[in-house]
Amino acid sequence: MSAVEEKQPVETGEQVAPKSHQESSSDFSDVPIDPKAESRLVTKLDFIIFPTFFVIYMMSFLDRINISNARIQGMVADLDLTGNRFNVALFTYYISYILLEVPSNMVIKRFRPSLYLSTLMFCWGIINMCMGFVHSYSALIGLRFLLGIFEAGVLPGIIYVTSMYYKRHEYQKRMSFFFCSTVVAGAFGGLLAYAIAKLGGHHGFAAWRWIFIIEGAITSTLAIIAAFLIIDWPEQTKYLNAEEKELLRRRLAADVDDSCRMDVLNKTSFKMIMSDYKIWLGALVYMGVGVPGLSGTFFLPTILLEFNWKAQEAQVRTIPVYVVAGGTMLIGAWASDKLRHRFSFFVAGTSLVTIGYGMLLAQEGKSRDYKFGAVFLVFGGAYMVTPMALAWLQNNLSGHWKRAFGSSIQVTIGNIAGIIGSNIYLVNEAPTYVTGYSVSLAMMWLGMICATILAVLMWRENKKRDAGERDDRLNLPEDVKNNLGDAYPTFRFTL
Repeated sequence: MSAVEEKQPVETGEQVAPKSHQESSSDFSDVPIDPKAESRLVTKLDFIIFPTFFVIYMMSFLDRINISNARIQGMVADLDLTGNRFNVALFTYYISYILLEVPSNMVIKRFRPSLYLSTLMFCWGIINMCMGFVHSYSALIGLRFLLGIFEAGVLPGIIYVTSMYYKRHEYQKRMSFFFCSTVVAGAFGGLLAYAIAKLGGHHGFAAWRWIFIIEGAITSTLAIIAAFLIIDWPEQTKYLNAEEKELLRRRLAADVDDSCRMDVLNKTSFKMIMSDYKIWLGALVYMGVGVPGLSGTFFLPTILLEFNWKAQEAQVRTIPVYVVAGGTMLIGAWASDKLRHRFSFFVAGTSLVTIGYGMLLAQEGKSRDYKFGAVFLVFGGAYMVTPMALAWLQNNLSGHWKRAFGSSIQVTIGNIAGIIGSNIYLVNEAPTYVTGYSVSLAMMWLGMICATILAVLMWRENKKRDAGERDDRLNLPEDVKNNLGDAYPTFRFTL
């Protein structure tokens, strides 16, 4: 018997999600939504939600990857990061990060996101500052582990909160704008590292130490401001009046049938969540396409240094790479939202990455411009599809608990890419990095294969629902039928 067919009695210990736009209302009006009022609401939400989250995730990503900028400014020699020690420092972060992502999304449901996310931000900023004062390898490892603890809840929390405010086909371009924060972090990080390097020797601190100290101080200061700006859950937010909250509820109910809810967590709904192929395939897609982007971000300054540029020249030349990556990300987002289609863009992104890595694997005897051009292709393709993987899964999940678990599971498994990516660029393979390029290409294709399987399965399920083959679920007991989420027969998946 499938999870959706089981009768679920009312149990002690059921957890009910906070009231949201997805909950039905006895006074739901059939009056058409005013397009102008809806447009004003969406514009208002855009200005309230994404600028703040953009800055938060930009600082999260910057504080995660600034170790790569510090590496080529003397950190390796000062902390004796010989052999694979630098790689270990990178993936230690992901151990705590991966373990705490799902629990964090369960915690954020109990608190105001404004309080929870700003507290995490303040703490990781302090930890980042502390890395500027370490004098041993073991201390660096410990602080990287702590950094992962406090950054773990940021991305799944932001995805969860933002998904409660937008229609499915409004979400991709906004998520890509949000993910441009990683592009800005990469470009700004290189520029900032170039400027901070000039402080080397001031007050007895090496240049790499100033990178951590200054960037950490900026993060903690911004966290205090963010506490007053972050939007809370739709029913809690101070930014919307009662009329706007009702309009928000109605427009989202119109996008996803108001019956497609999952507001109660019990044995039946938990089993449905954990057995949903979309979540697990979506997580593998995110992991696969994440390796080229994450590994490239960690090692981009080092890779460019191997192209015979000096350290500060390599820092500056990371900027145009991220600018191009941001351009492909935004173009892909706009086009995929316009077409209401995702899969073909995975094909395009994978093609760019494949060509780029093919060029890098055949780089022997080639010019520096040839190799630099290949880097643009890799980053352009990888950054196009990374935010799309997150948005695609959110498009195809419905219900408070389904989205909470789905986003956190996807990000948790997806961030295994960080562990993989931090260990494949081997010092003894410089300057060709055959293992790094080969594994990254293979993981990209793993993501592409999983995306293909996911698209085929959802296409087949849509056909079955169109033919009425899932209408038997309408005869389930009311408490089960009203808690099916995207398993409700009227829900249709985005391909």
